Amino acid sequence: MKHFLKRHKAHHKSLLLLAGPMILSNITVPLLGLVDTAVIGHLGSAHYLAGIALGSTVISLLFWLAGFLRMSTTGLVAQAYGKNDLTLLGELLKRSLLLATGVALLLIALSTPIQSLMAYLSNANQAVLEQAYSYFSVRIFSAPAALCNLVLLGWMLGVHYGRGPFYLLLITNITNIVLDIYFVVFLNWGVAGAAWASLIADYIALGFAVFLVLQLAKKQGINLAVKAWLSVAKIGELLNLNRDIFIRSLALQLCFSFMTFYGARIGETTLAANAVLLNFLMLVSFALDGIAYASEAKVGKAKGEQSVEHIKLWVNLSLFWGGLFALFYSLIFFVFGGAIIRLLTDVPEVVSMATHYLPWVIILPIAAMGCFLFDGVFVGLTRAKDMRNTMLISATFGFFGLFWLVSDWQNHGLWFAMTSFMLLRGVTLWLRYRAMVKQQQLLI
Repeated sequence: MKHFLKRHKAHHKSLLLLAGPMILSNITVPLLGLVDTAVIGHLGSAHYLAGIALGSTVISLLFWLAGFLRMSTTGLVAQAYGKNDLTLLGELLKRSLLLATGVALLLIALSTPIQSLMAYLSNANQAVLEQAYSYFSVRIFSAPAALCNLVLLGWMLGVHYGRGPFYLLLITNITNIVLDIYFVVFLNWGVAGAAWASLIADYIALGFAVFLVLQLAKKQGINLAVKAWLSVAKIGELLNLNRDIFIRSLALQLCFSFMTFYGARIGETTLAANAVLLNFLMLVSFALDGIAYASEAKVGKAKGEQSVEHIKLWVNLSLFWGGLFALFYSLIFFVFGGAIIRLLTDVPEVVSMATHYLPWVIILPIAAMGCFLFDGVFVGLTRAKDMRNTMLISATFGFFGLFWLVSDWQNHGLWFAMTSFMLLRGVTLWLRYRAMVKQQQLLI
């Protein structure tokens, strides 16, 4: 390992300089989830925590399904950056923002049937549903800001401006946390207060993100006044790429949503306990995503430069640092997991059940490391079909198929299926990457 560090010292530094700001800012994202859970978890009843878990899960499902906006933007922009095509960089930004706005308006238009579907799938009791509706009916109107922010964040990553996303996510989440505490604790707005905090923070972040992008474009001579950006053919290509990433994201979110909805069917306490434990997974995912985001930008730029050697190098470096972070988080959860659970909630039955299932969370970082990092590699390569296919295989056999076999295990079965699903995602992506290397397809 010492030789590996010394031999590629400059590349390690370059990767970490890009990943570091993202890791630091991403840590505020699960911190926001922790604050949401903590302020609601201390209101005195499990139905508050279960309600925000259900409502925020649906919002997360919708907004994370739109994660294709950030992924496709980062991959395409990184490749254009590698080619030094300043005009294309401006075109890609405008096309992606147009698509984000259209998707956001569609989500708002479908909000009523989405709420009905939420009630049907969860089969939660009326007290839980009232809290979930209270959160969802406010938060859905943040969609235009949240989705455009995904595009702007992805664009900044693609041009290797790591500090931009750092500032953006930091301002978003700190604003959200402060408003969360003020609205819920001091104004007693309950679950709706958490939703209003998120909505206001998203729109503040949008204004800041636009400012950052305009300043960056001016500094680097990127032409944002391009007139050819509305090309039907180019928009069609963008839609095809986003379609495959959307299908991939849909399969991923179906698995996570199944955890919540099936937990609700088992019982209110199980739903609340899983909501607490999923915050651990979010902490891991956003930390590893910091490395993955850097990998997207580095691999995409290397492809734009037509350098197979650099693609392989960035993949190896990403796996090295991702493995170290995964081991670190498993150790932290092993030592401090019980204390973190008690910090999040003081409802005795929720604390007891979450502690019972804690071992699954301890092993998840190691099992999931590969899928997070190879997602970044394939985004940089814009290999959306491969991401779609491996995700469908993993969700069908690694999650739903496996859970069907062990459904008698109830919540243990859910966590076993989730762990296997994450592991299989990494394995299938790694196998596909090795095949592409062997067949010399990395630049296709």
